[in-house]
Amino acid sequence: MVEHGKRLKLLTGNANPVLAQEIAQHLGIPLCEAYVGRFNNGEIQVMIDESVRGSDVFIIQPTSYPVNDNLMELLIMADAVKRASARNITAVIPYYAYARQDRKTRGREPISAKLVADLLQTAGVTRVVTMDLHAGQIQGFFNVPVDHLLGVPTLAEYIRSKQLEELVVVSPDLGGVTRARQLADHLHAQIAIIEKRRPQPGVAEVMNFIGNIQGKTAVIIDDIVDTAGSLTEGAKALYDRGAKAVYACCTHPVLSPPAVERIEKSVITELIVTNTIPVSPEKSSPKIRVLSVAGLLGEAITRIYGDLSVSTLFD
Repeated sequence: MVEHGKRLKLLTGNANPVLAQEIAQHLGIPLCEAYVGRFNNGEIQVMIDESVRGSDVFIIQPTSYPVNDNLMELLIMADAVKRASARNITAVIPYYAYARQDRKTRGREPISAKLVADLLQTAGVTRVVTMDLHAGQIQGFFNVPVDHLLGVPTLAEYIRSKQLEELVVVSPDLGGVTRARQLADHLHAQIAIIEKRRPQPGVAEVMNFIGNIQGKTAVIIDDIVDTAGSLTEGAKALYDRGAKAVYACCTHPVLSPPAVERIEKSVITELIVTNTIPVSPEKSSPKIRVLSVAGLLGEAITRIYGDLSVSTLFD
């Protein structure tokens, strides 16, 4: 537990107040007294109701839907505490929006992930804590320290508790092999890979499998589940090729329509996600299990505040 002192302040906007409160409870300190609302014309209004002068301020704000509102809240909160003479400003962004726009894939396209990094630093952010970036190289877009936490240990602990037999961890594509290997190492399981092609954006076709899935319990792991089209098609292909059961897990449950409908109609036994993004009641399903990462983020905050190593969380 962190000692109750003036130097550590926790601040949150409207993106995920439940997660922020869980982190505050883990640390044993209250959230900073603040108001984050709207003026009559729709502009964002931020009022910090206690002193943050000389404090280490941690702003907890995933940039999930509504993405641009939550991003602007984060930027304005950072600007407010910078102008109030905060010593350090750490943006705790469990889900980093625009991460899939990390490079140009055709002419005249933006690199929006870099733009967001520039905006955060201009607003006064001196450090970033985030989880499972879609592209790890986004860390290089910043000129301030970035602590990149992983959801795999949290997911693995829950999967182990289910005592599933004959596990094989499945990467949904070649780009996710490293993440799948990390989970497989935690579970002492084999690994398989779904080979896909994308004839057009948002459309994926399963071409082949690398690895043995016959008679196995398959666990698909990805960083994000958005519309769940690729996930449910991959799960069906695994089941058709001989998997006896199919589970899925991810860190960030974006769950854009019709994701929940697809999951409920799919062969997936259970989708395991974390609360980096709040799962609203309309997105809830008996098939979706939400795990909290408040303890992980709280421990990271404790270590950063105490000038301790964050990487040892995963040693």
